[in-house]
Amino acid sequence: MGWLVKGAVRLVERYLPDPFVLVMLLTLLVLGLAIGVEGMAPMAAVNTWGKGFWNLLTFAMQMALILVLGHLVASTPPVRKGLGALARMLPGPKSAIVAVTLVALLASWLNWGFGLVVGAFFARAIAREMAVDYKLLVASAYSGFLIWHAGLSGSIPLTINTPGHFEEKAIGLIPTSQTIFAGYNLLIVLALVIVMPLLNMLMLDKNTKLAKVESQDDSQLTAGYGPGLNSRWPTLLTAALMLAWLLPYFFGGGGLNLNVLNLCFLTLALLLFGTAARFLGALPQAVSTAGGILIQFPFYAGIMALMQSSGLATDLAQFFVHISDQQSLPLWTFLSGGIINLFVPSGGGQWAVQAPVMLPAAAALNVDVAKVAMAVAWGDAWTNLLQPFWALPVLAIAGLGARDIMGYCLIQLLVSGVIIALGLSFF
Repeated sequence: MGWLVKGAVRLVERYLPDPFVLVMLLTLLVLGLAIGVEGMAPMAAVNTWGKGFWNLLTFAMQMALILVLGHLVASTPPVRKGLGALARMLPGPKSAIVAVTLVALLASWLNWGFGLVVGAFFARAIAREMAVDYKLLVASAYSGFLIWHAGLSGSIPLTINTPGHFEEKAIGLIPTSQTIFAGYNLLIVLALVIVMPLLNMLMLDKNTKLAKVESQDDSQLTAGYGPGLNSRWPTLLTAALMLAWLLPYFFGGGGLNLNVLNLCFLTLALLLFGTAARFLGALPQAVSTAGGILIQFPFYAGIMALMQSSGLATDLAQFFVHISDQQSLPLWTFLSGGIINLFVPSGGGQWAVQAPVMLPAAAALNVDVAKVAMAVAWGDAWTNLLQPFWALPVLAIAGLGARDIMGYCLIQLLVSGVIIALGLSFF
């Protein structure tokens, strides 16, 4: 496997543009296709893109807060000490690769935002304790993100189980027992949990120079900022106030959505930091992890608007529908979802693009609607290994660039794609 990994790494290092450059190139590509292929008038295409540029501001803010607050929770002293203790238990680089992959997979299945940051923090904790192939270690942490859309925070399965969703008249409410907890979905997740750690371990080259990373300066977590900031009682009382709202909400049957999840993370961060000084000391680095997403999300919102209005996304989805039959529709839906995700790296946004095409096709071919929805979800999650947008917070925490890990991610993409395709086709 060594020659394949080295080839993928060299390919990515030579040709992969910076994520911000990539989104600009994708913008120009979609603009050109909308004009040249779909026949949009140039100024109409530009106006559509411009109007859509700010369509996802609320969602972008929610996503940014998930990353910032998840980062804060992962950087609290108890969590950091726990990760460090776990890292010291590992006997060597191979076990480190396996462990960071498993932690990231489990955390991402529980919640995608927490999975992204805790995997990256665990990778840093390991690299402070032992000499390791740091780039592969971080790539292994990011590979856990692969299963987020099949887990408890998957936006598509949660959306179609939420009253009032935009396709409710067509498909009703689909419970998570038919999506997240369906047998075929759990089987795919289990297969990836087994294969991905082994694959990442096999990519470890014995000739690669191993090294530690410098320990992070924790003084920012204890610095005082002024009167009251080092006192515990304002912070703990505020956290208690949040719990006073959250506990009745959950016991009353309230569900987990993005806003509630962010409040949970904020409450936990305040409790674990204990003082406002510690919380604010960790905040600047946490905020920096969301910078790339905040500046790039509007570009992808513009791309999404252009793909919807021009018909590009519909035509692409319909192409795969036309070559599908009852057996193959989930597979082709998965592949089309993977392609569209390169241009619209947002699960909710992608569902808005594909659902109007894929759901009627599922009804016409008598295919399980829930499975088609999960095929879109898997396609969205799968090509995140190729689309570096969601790797930005991991890279910010790790102190690496996209080219440092995406070669390994390319191998992960190929192997995981086969597993997901087989699971959707035959189970």
